[in-house]
Amino acid sequence: MAGCGLQQSAGPSAEAGSNAAKVDLTGKTFTVSGKDFDEQLVLCEMTVAVLQSAGATVNPKCNLGGTQAVRNALLGGQIDMYWDYTGTAQVTFLGGKPIQDADQQYQAVKKADLAKNNIVWLAPTTFNNTYAMAVLDSKAQELGITTDSDIAAYYNKGGKGTMCVESEWLNRDDGLPGFLKTYGFKLPAGQPTVLDTGAIYQATADPNKCLFGEVFTTDGRIPALKLRVLTDDKTYQPLYNAALTVRKSVFDANPGLADLFAPISAALTNEEMLKLNGEKSSDNVPERKVARDWLASKGFIANP
Repeated sequence: MAGCGLQQSAGPSAEAGSNAAKVDLTGKTFTVSGKDFDEQLVLCEMTVAVLQSAGATVNPKCNLGGTQAVRNALLGGQIDMYWDYTGTAQVTFLGGKPIQDADQQYQAVKKADLAKNNIVWLAPTTFNNTYAMAVLDSKAQELGITTDSDIAAYYNKGGKGTMCVESEWLNRDDGLPGFLKTYGFKLPAGQPTVLDTGAIYQATADPNKCLFGEVFTTDGRIPALKLRVLTDDKTYQPLYNAALTVRKSVFDANPGLADLFAPISAALTNEEMLKLNGEKSSDNVPERKVARDWLASKGFIANP
């Protein structure tokens, strides 16, 4: 699995801001983790900094791997918490159908994951990091493509061009197979091309490499590379609002975690997450700095 190496947070601990001052975790130790793409690296570093600002000792295991690796580590007790997405839980972990209402899906996931797996979902973000198809904006204008139905029509008329996807989306329940079925088309022989998540964006900026690329909608490379996200006009994609997921035994011993992270989730809008992801992926700012500068700017920690 790509990116399985641990990425340890280095440098001095964060000092308490106005938010952390309300919750005292002095003497507590937490193991914090996250998945292996930019947004997750930033969210993991935020968690490390916020816990440290409340006085806790943190063992960071950011960049642990893909979804299943990190989820299994949580279920197995190797880690205490990480950020996951409501759509992933509803479809992949719990075997349900997507609910196209953000709060209803969050409530369903929160209730079911606690009952079945002893996992607590803290307050969700408003940002929705769903999957989408993107195309270079100038190429989209040339071809007259604005929706996913337009992709289907393009291929059904014999259109040429490569679709690029990441390995995780290739076979997952809410991934490519269902997308092709929903929109009623098949890809040409030899497709799709499977690339690492981060490579898809740059490749899609060159239509000769990838005409259509599967992307995350909050990725900062979308505006930086002048890509256009196509409209999911049949609402195939689930909603993916993020929330910090915590083992119940850990939460029960530290209920203040809810108050500590609720205002942070509330502040993480689509616009904020796009900006933060862009700093990491396009501007090459280290995720630790991205996370701590943002937390300090919002008053969640006293110093970056």
